[in-house]
This record gives sequence, C-alpha cells and structure tokens, in this order.
Amino acid sequence: MNFEGLNPSLAEFAPPLHPALEPVLDPHLNPNLVELDPEGVSLEGLPVPESVHLMEGMYSELHTAVSEVGVPVAASHFDLHEEMLWVGNHGGHATSFFGPTLERYSSFQVNSSDDIRQIQSLENGVLFLTKTNLKYMSRGGLIIFDYLMDESEDMHSLLLTDNNTLLVAGLQNHVLEMDLNTVQETQKYTVEVPGITIMRQSNRFFFCGHTSGKVSLRDLRTFTAEHEFDAHSGSLSDFDVHGNLLVTCGFSSRMNGLACDRFLKVYDLRMMRATTPLQVHIDPFFLRFIPTYTSRLAIISQTGQCQFCEPTGLANPADIFHVNTVGPLIMTFDVSASKQALAFGDSEGCVHLWADSPEVTFNAYSRETDFALPCMVDTLPHLDWNQDLVPLSLIPVPLTSDALLSDWPAANSAPAPRRAPPVDPEILRTMKKVGFIGYAPNPRTKLRNQIPYRLKEMDNEFDNFSQVPESPIGREEEPHLYRVAKKYRKVTIKYSKLGLEDFDFKHYNKTLFAGLEPHIPNAYCNCMIQVLYFLEPVRCLVQNHLCQKEFCLGCELGLLFHMLDLSRGDPCQGSNFLRAFRTIPEASALGLILADSDEATGKVNLGRLIQSWNRFILTQLHQETQEQEGPQAYRGAGSSFGSSGDSVIGQLFSCEMENCSMCRCGKETVRVSSTLLFTLSYPDSTEKPAKDYEFAQILKRSICLEQNTQAWCENCEKYQPTVQTRNIRCLPDVLVINCEVNSSKEADFWKTQAEYSFQKAMMKRGGFDITKGKEISLGDWKDLGSPDTGHSYPSVEELKNIWIPHAIKMRLTKSKELDVSNWSETEELSPTDDPESVYIYDLMATVVHILDSRTGGSLVGHIKVGETYHQRKEGVTHQQWYLFNDFLIEPVDKCEAVQFDMSWKVPAILYYARRNLNAKYNLVIKNPIEASVLLAEASLARKQRKCHATFIPLMLNEMPQAGDLVGLDAEFVTLNEEEAELRSDGTKSTIKPSQMSVARITCVRGQGPNEGVPFIDDYISTQEQVVDYLTQYSGIKPGDLDAKISSKHLTTLKSTYLKLRFLIDVGVKFVGHGLQKDFRVINLMVPKDQVIDTVYLFHIPRKRMISLRFLAWYFLDLKIQGETHDSIEDARTALQLYRKYLELSPQGGEPEEFRKVLKGLYEKGRKLDWKVPEPDSQSSPKPCRALVDELEWEISQVDPRKTIQMGSFRINPDGSQSVVEVPYARSEAHLTELLERVCEKMKEYGEKVDPATHRKSYVRVLSHDGTKMDLSGVKFDGDVTSSLKFACESIAEEYEDELIEFLSHEAENVKDRLCSKRTDLCDHALHIPHDEL
Repeated sequence: MNFEGLNPSLAEFAPPLHPALEPVLDPHLNPNLVELDPEGVSLEGLPVPESVHLMEGMYSELHTAVSEVGVPVAASHFDLHEEMLWVGNHGGHATSFFGPTLERYSSFQVNSSDDIRQIQSLENGVLFLTKTNLKYMSRGGLIIFDYLMDESEDMHSLLLTDNNTLLVAGLQNHVLEMDLNTVQETQKYTVEVPGITIMRQSNRFFFCGHTSGKVSLRDLRTFTAEHEFDAHSGSLSDFDVHGNLLVTCGFSSRMNGLACDRFLKVYDLRMMRATTPLQVHIDPFFLRFIPTYTSRLAIISQTGQCQFCEPTGLANPADIFHVNTVGPLIMTFDVSASKQALAFGDSEGCVHLWADSPEVTFNAYSRETDFALPCMVDTLPHLDWNQDLVPLSLIPVPLTSDALLSDWPAANSAPAPRRAPPVDPEILRTMKKVGFIGYAPNPRTKLRNQIPYRLKEMDNEFDNFSQVPESPIGREEEPHLYRVAKKYRKVTIKYSKLGLEDFDFKHYNKTLFAGLEPHIPNAYCNCMIQVLYFLEPVRCLVQNHLCQKEFCLGCELGLLFHMLDLSRGDPCQGSNFLRAFRTIPEASALGLILADSDEATGKVNLGRLIQSWNRFILTQLHQETQEQEGPQAYRGAGSSFGSSGDSVIGQLFSCEMENCSMCRCGKETVRVSSTLLFTLSYPDSTEKPAKDYEFAQILKRSICLEQNTQAWCENCEKYQPTVQTRNIRCLPDVLVINCEVNSSKEADFWKTQAEYSFQKAMMKRGGFDITKGKEISLGDWKDLGSPDTGHSYPSVEELKNIWIPHAIKMRLTKSKELDVSNWSETEELSPTDDPESVYIYDLMATVVHILDSRTGGSLVGHIKVGETYHQRKEGVTHQQWYLFNDFLIEPVDKCEAVQFDMSWKVPAILYYARRNLNAKYNLVIKNPIEASVLLAEASLARKQRKCHATFIPLMLNEMPQAGDLVGLDAEFVTLNEEEAELRSDGTKSTIKPSQMSVARITCVRGQGPNEGVPFIDDYISTQEQVVDYLTQYSGIKPGDLDAKISSKHLTTLKSTYLKLRFLIDVGVKFVGHGLQKDFRVINLMVPKDQVIDTVYLFHIPRKRMISLRFLAWYFLDLKIQGETHDSIEDARTALQLYRKYLELSPQGGEPEEFRKVLKGLYEKGRKLDWKVPEPDSQSSPKPCRALVDELEWEISQVDPRKTIQMGSFRINPDGSQSVVEVPYARSEAHLTELLERVCEKMKEYGEKVDPATHRKSYVRVLSHDGTKMDLSGVKFDGDVTSSLKFACESIAEEYEDELIEFLSHEAENVKDRLCSKRTDLCDHALHIPHDEL
C-alpha cells in the first residue's frame, strides 16, 4: 500500500489515504457522524438494534462492537480454526470477538508503540506482525514466542506457506523465510523491486504487491521472479487471486498527485496478459473474491461504499450498499473462510460484522472454543451420596498431623506378586521326568505363545513399579505415579544416527541462558558450576585469570564461563574443565572422581559428594588465584583482582575463626584459622516432642560451635576432656553452607522444622493455632484459605516444606559475639545499624539432591539470576529464580527454591550473598589472552626437529584482523568407546556416545603472500588412555602424542585452545569442512557469523551432506585423503573450495546458475555412489619427482673418491678401532645433509601446462650447467615456488627414512618405485593449493 498523501490529522496512523478522499471530520458539518465521548464509551454505548432482519443470500449488517474507542483499527482477521474475529489497532492492542454476536473473548497488548500490520491465525495461537516484531500468542494472550527483527526493517505483510513456514515482507529489498518450529530465519530472498506490502499465494505462484503499483509472480520453491504486471502507475491499494484471474485496484499519478483508479485491472494467468479492465462506480480501496456460486468480487471504498460484481462482467450501480461506520473511514476489510461474513474496521475503533444469514458461521468446520471457567472457590458442589462415581475429593479435608487411614504403614503390608497360574492337569498326567526336567505333549488347550489379556492386566498391576525397561523407549513411558516432578528428573540426550544435530535442546530450555551437557564423566558438578557462574565477582575473577599451569581449574573455569556468556540458549560442555579436574591429585584423594560404573549404577551419595566438591573447588580456586601473578602470568597477562597475599575468593568466602580449647585444669589454648564455608550442626533429636528451631538458631549454633571432646593437654600431659568453642572475627561476603543431610535423622529434623514453620505461617495467615490433634471446622478452614486482612498471601501449597528464609541478618558485636536472625527480602537495615558490622544476606542459590530410584538420582540447582545477567542476555533488568537441571533450564517461583520435600528433594548446599555485593568488587573483565600466544613456542616433544617443521608461526606484522580468513581442521582420537544397545525391533540405540579428544589442530593462512601456509599445526599431548587413534581417519599414529618419542610439534591443549580463543576474539572467519563437530570436541563456542562451513556451502536442503574428498575431486580436480586424513591438506582444500564458491556464486548469493552447479554435483555423486574414481595409473607425482631429480643430481656431483669414516671410535683391547671408510656419496650423513637443504632448489622451478592433456608439471627455469632453457608456457612466480618448496619439505620430513633407504643404493626407476608404489606420495604429500596437486 502507498503511505503518501496521508491526512495530517491521522498522520500517526499507517493506512494509505488519498488527499482527494479526505472526509469531513467535524460532526457539526457531517450529520451522519456520531460524536463520541472523549473519555470513552462502554461496549453497550453503540446504537445497534436488538433484532436484525436479514434477507437470505444478501449481505446486511448483523452486529457492531468496539475494539478501543478512538483508536483506528489497523488489521482484522477471521480465525481459521474457531468462531472468532480478531482485530488489531494502531496502538498495538489486539481484541478477539466470539461468534456472530461479537462477544468479547480476549483483549491484550501486543506492542507498546507500533501498530499491528497483519494478523494470521494458527492451530495453537495467533501471529501478530508489527513494524519490527513478529509475535506468536495464544488466543488467551500468553506469549508463545516473540521474534525481534532488525530496527531498520519495516514489515507490512506475512504469508503462511505451510504449517511451519512463514514469509515476511515489507519496505526493504528482501523477504524473510522463517521456520515457526525453531523460530529462526531460514532464508533471505532478495527482491528486485522493494516495498512488498501485500502477499497472496496460489497453487502456481507467490503474488507480491509492491508500493510502486507492480505485482510480481514468484516461483513457489525458489522465490525467483517469473513474471511481473505493471498494474498502476501510482501505487497499489489491494489485489486478490482466484483461479486463473488476478484483479488489482490502486492509484494513478495525475497532476503531481495520486488519484484513485475507477478501473480494476484484470489479468488472465493462463496467457499472462491483461484483459478488459472492469469499471466500477465507487473509489475501490479493498477487494476480495467471494467465490460462492460464481466468482463474485467485493469492492470496498474507504468511505464505506461496497459493490459486488463479476470480474468478467459489468458493474451494476444497484449492487452498491453502504456501511454505517462510526468513524469516517474504513481501515480494514476481511472475508470469513465460509464466505458468509464480512468484517469492516473503521477509524474510530469499531468493527462491523455483515452476514448473509442470521445463523452465520465463520468456518465450515470450527472447533470448540475454550472459555475461562467461572470461579468455584466460594461455592461447594452438592454431593449426591447415591452416585457411586462422585469424587469424594470435592470435600475439603482439614489439615492434620495425625496419620490418615489411607496412609497404611509399610510394616503392616507386604508385596503380593501374581501367583503363577496352575499347570494344566492334562500336562501333569502325561509328564515324564528325566532328572529334574519334565516333558509332556502339548494338549493344545491354549493358543501358542499367547496369554489371556486378564493375566496381562494383573501383571501390570503388580509389576509396573518394579520393572526396569530394557530400552530408552520403555524408559520414556510414564508410570501411573511418579513422586519426582518431571522437570526435576534426570535428563538424558537421545542420540540418533545424526548424533546431536536433531536433538531439540530448545524443548528443555526456552531461555537465553546456557545449560551444561551431562554425558561427560564427572558431570555431576554441573549445577555447582552454574552457581559459581551466576556469582558475579567469581565469574569476573576467573575470566580475568590466566596462568601457565597446564591444568588450572581457575583458567578452565574462566574459559567455560566465557562460553556460557556467548551462548544464546545452546548448551555448552564442561569437557576441558572436567579433563583438568580429573588430573588434580587432591580431587582423586578426596574421592571426587567417579568411575563410569559408579555414575551409571547410582551407588554414590551425590548429596555428600557435591558438598565435598563444593569445599574442594573453593579451596582450589583460592589457592590458584592467590599465587603470585608475576612469574606465573601467561606471557604478560595480568589479573586486576586481589593482591598476592589474598585472593578475591578469600575476600568473598573466607571467614577468620577463633578456636578456643579449655581443659578441666583451666589451661586455655587459642588458635586462629580461616574457613571458606560452614557445615550445619544439628541438635540431638532424642528429645520428644521435637523442639521448634528457627533456621537462624541452627546456623548460629553451627558457626559458633561448642563441643566436648578428648584432647591433649600440655599442662596435664595427658588426654583430658576439653571444651572446644569456635567464634568468628569477621563476616564473609558470601555465606556458603553445606547442609549435611546425610541420614534419615537429619532429614526428619528438616521435615519437623518445616511442619512447625508451616503451622506458624498458617497462624499468621488466618489467626488460628493449629496444634497437633486439633480439629478445624469447614468454615474455619475456608477462613484460613481466604483471610480478611486484605493482604496478598501465598497459597497453602507455597507454604509447605519451607524452613529456610530468603534472607538472613547477621550482626557482629564489638565483643565479637554473633547475632543471627531470619530476615525479610524487602526489609533494609535500620539507620542505627552499622553497615560494617551488620550484614543482610539474600539467598542466592540452593543445590538439592533428587532421590529417584529409577535413574539413580541427580543434582539440580535453584539460582537467583541477577540483573546484570538478564541485561546481557535479554536486555531487561530484573531478577528471577531458575531451575538448572543440566541442559534443562526453567523459571520457577522463589518459594520453590526453598521447598524441600524430604522424600525426594534433599537440600545439599545453600549460598547466601551479602546484599549489594557487586558494588564492592571490580567487575570489569579484561581479556587476558594476548597476541603473543600465536608467536613461536617450544615443542614438548624431545625429538622434534625445527628443520622439518610443518608450519611457519605468524610474525608480528602478520597478526590477524577482524574478517581475515583462517583455514581450520582438527583430528581426534577416542578415549571411551560408544555405549549402545539393540532394541527388540532390531534398531540400535545410543546410550552414551564415544568420548573424543582433540589430537591435532591446524590453522592455515587464508590470505596474504603466504596464503595456504599453516601457522598452527599442533599435536595435543594427552595423559589419558587412548583406546583408538582412528589412524585411517585422523592420520594420528601411536606415539605421536607421547612427548618421549614423538617427532611432531607437541603442545598442551590449553596452549592451542588459547590460540584459537584469541583468533575468535579478534574476529577472524574460520573456513573448514564440518566445523560444528570440530568446535564441539575442542569445546569452543564460535559465533555463527565467524564460521564458513563448506559442508553447507555446497549443500541442497534436505539432501545428503557431501564429503570434502568428493568436493575436492569434483570442483578442484584434487585427490585428497588417500590412505589417511591430514589436517593441513583438509584445511587448505576447504579454503580453495570457499574461493571456488565465491567464483561460482558472486556476492555470496545463490543464483539459479549456482543451483544448476549443485544439481550437477548431486547427479554426479549419485552416479558414482559418492566415491572418488581411482586416478590414472600413469599420473606422476611431480613434487616428489622434482625432489628425487635434485637429489640424484646432487649425488652425481660428489667426487667418487671422497670417503667418510663409519663405525665406532672406541679403542679395542688390542689397540685397534672398529672404523671403516665408505664412499661419501649416498652415505647416511650425505643424504641427511642433502635432505636439509635440497628444498631450497625448488625456487628454480616453474609450472608448465601441457596444451594437449592440460596436465601440469614442474620444470626447471634455470639449468644446472647454465645452458638456455625453453620457457614457453612456463609460469614462474612466488606462489608456485613457495607452494612447491613447502610440498618438498613435507615429503622430506614425512618420508625421510624411505628416501634414505631408496637412495643409499644405486637402483633403476627410483622415482617410480619411491613416488608411486612405496609411499603413495601422489595421494598424500600434495598439500599445496594447486589444481594439479
């Protein structure tokens, strides 16, 4: 639609108005207008007749309703699934009306400022399009998803192409395709003529209406323009399509302005040409086909005139009727799916329903609409005792602590499994025994291999709760009763043949925070990692920390936290952190490292384990961050936290303790120590009835502990009963509490105290004293549920199982006495309190142990996520409690974080943080990774030789910049084999995937004079047991990763990881093949705009992925990955493929020509079964042959008389020496010397192409004896020589032993034997980026 020439009085509204159509808005001048009260009118304020007489087959006004007084209607839409009419206005508000009487169903705000441009109903909700926002909401107003677009977008129309795909278009030069399942943009189609405001679809084309007055027809699959109609010279107002007809209405340019065309343009889609225009008697602004018996057109003017006519006939003035609008203008128009109803929205916020019958239906088959249930709290239903099926649960039961009859004690019941059915007497009669085995003929009284259904039901009745399913299918089935809430159960990843690619993590986590995957060994600590991450000072500390220790938990935690920062809801892995954790001797000594069998069987007490882990990690981080930063710093990277004497961990958690021991003799000993956490100490529970304690009392008792014990007294010189007391000298900023609920005794204590707290909460709520055994009348119970005080109280369920408070107040007096009390979240310190000695702690996290016999139990965390995290992730500032259960993240109510049903949810760890904690600490993160990590470094391998290095480190003038290309490839080895099982249907189910470890990482320059030359080629040293080197696919051989015997450039994983992290932070773009898996195993989070994956560049949707080997052969005429894979070769090939992609697809687009190339690729692949054909046997490995030629010539230049002494120079007992003289030529010393310098000769070679066969070869451009060379057709430049030299060095290093073996003796056809048969250098050594290689 055109938005020029708007009436200035309606300038803030979007629908197009023409100056010639401006109505008189003054009610005094226009008596047909109704003047509305500026304060607004009620729904009953409009004069609509109670009974409307409608003539069958003719459209007449049926009903009028108000959406929002005075705010123009912007969009209207008949629901396609229910009997509802949706209306959206210019204020961003949506309203729905039910049925032909237009009863208001729901009303809610969609956007705070922008108008609603279009509405589209789906099965589960309704889509609303505004200027830069697409919102999917339920019919009741709940948000299902909210998709924000770029601020520069100006969207106007949407089109649902199928159930899950949506096209969105506007005034920009592109159309977005979105997947409604993943809520992601899948395609962006560029359009030649911008400004698409209307979209329609037929079975042949997409139809796009442009603001310029054109209508373009586009292909349903590719969205490419097939045809274009120049309908109107000014602007397009509306159009519709039916069958083979396209009809448009719009404006023409006249007299420097726009005038409404009274002719409708009609186009025949069979011949793609215009037919006779249709003249109408009104100014057309909207039009729709209403195909009933004939293809009628409904034409609407903006002033409210309506006319019906046939598109191929003449318009009759008698077919005009008028809509009695409240406002002066018709703003929207829509036709129901049944064609029985028309809806008009006007500029005063009213919607008018016209119908052709009183009993109108909007859809042919509408489903029932769900209405809100009336409140039934105040009235109880009448119970008919004569009806057996009346649920007795309708009667409220008073709260009692006595045992109910239905709560039958376990001691008085025993399991009664189904008895085996009796054996058929005929079988017993005819049975013959051989030993203890009986044999009898089948009496044929029962069906073979079948059991009666009645017995099957009895089996289920007795065995359903004790059987363990044998496959993941069975494990997913829900039993009749499950004590553990679903979101708290142990989550597992279901692996398919695609691995994790088709697993829907979004189903478990709809937030933007990152979960952690649980399949890694010792991942039981995932919830505690999340707790530390959401403690802002700890997060900033470890992200600023970087040291030279290979296995530093602080460094690894900082790198993991950086990944959690970058993630937008995708789960991360803690594999590198847990790898370092497994190498810490203290962790092993404390029993914190579990075997796989321990985790699988669930024999470990996870609650006790996580508390030990909590103590260990705080101590470890304290020690690592307390060390001197100077000599330990990683290449100059410093930390902005703390001093050398203390760490931020110490400042946060440490509390100085004074331990006093008093002997009976009066001798007092005082020791000062510090602790990072406290363990709860419970009173003796033998007293009956159990005493009521506040949590603050138990906490104070645990901090200021007093106990009697036997200790050595130096004064008495023997062990004496001693009273030991503990007091604190200062308060920590973060109070960490291990709950120590390790037995039923502690669990019963928590349960009892929660009951006391519940009773006190109910007394406070309703003023009743609920003591044991006291009965409460029904009326009193109702009063408890609805207090008359007028305050907002939590529900009864929210008060159960709560003992710990959300806030604690702690005060340290001048005499160092501690005062602890429960506090309120909303209360602040009084003015008389000293903030230096009085702290308020708010609950920040709780870690709980979930008891579940079916899965072995698990650990989850409730964490109060602060404002800074929400600001970074979601752009909002608020606090919210979340449940973190590995990769499941879900918002929860604050009361759920402190509710502990001791039968399945046991508290393990509590974190209380001092109020306004973040203000005390420096929360600035300075990236500690510097460019120096890319410079040359020493290898861990003892036998690695510099002359055979496979890479050239970056120089200072080569440091990468944002947008630079880097070719990347990685190779892996297997640490643990995959665990799988066969289902009963024969399919394979992966229970646990194989655990991979990165073994080699290669980065290749993507531009510059040294393009194609690696600057990182690191083999990763590992201390863990490798079960499979995968040599065929990785090229890694046993010994390559062992520092004692490896000849490779061996480094630590941390060293190489920091190089990659620096490249990511700089902003380089990684080019590779299948990078998603590489980054996953390396444990890196890389932004999507920094990854160019060739597996997706050359891929047609819903077709197979193509291997790098096949792509290299097809596009580059390269044969790679002959016997094994080589990461340098793969990285170079990926870079070449990307260059080829840019050549085939200009500007990164995907034109039709490129699609033809891809189709040819897939056709060729199918013909060859995706296998690369074997090369011609006559093809020769040119670099290898050039190398052998140079070696042979150098050997021929040695004087045959020149000798060298070989053997031992040790003197024998007879005074002689075991030394022999051999010819110097072809000796090992001679050949070794030649191999170190022969590749320099490659600078004297050029590249020549045979014009007949188009094969490339290398020839000398300078002869050995100085004679003239024929250089016609020879290419000689720096790229050729540097590439050939690098290939030569690779061959010389990789096949040094073979070269010395072949050349040490004179033989014929050395080149053929060496280059073609023995080493297969034709396939493996050609790494340089040339088509010939």
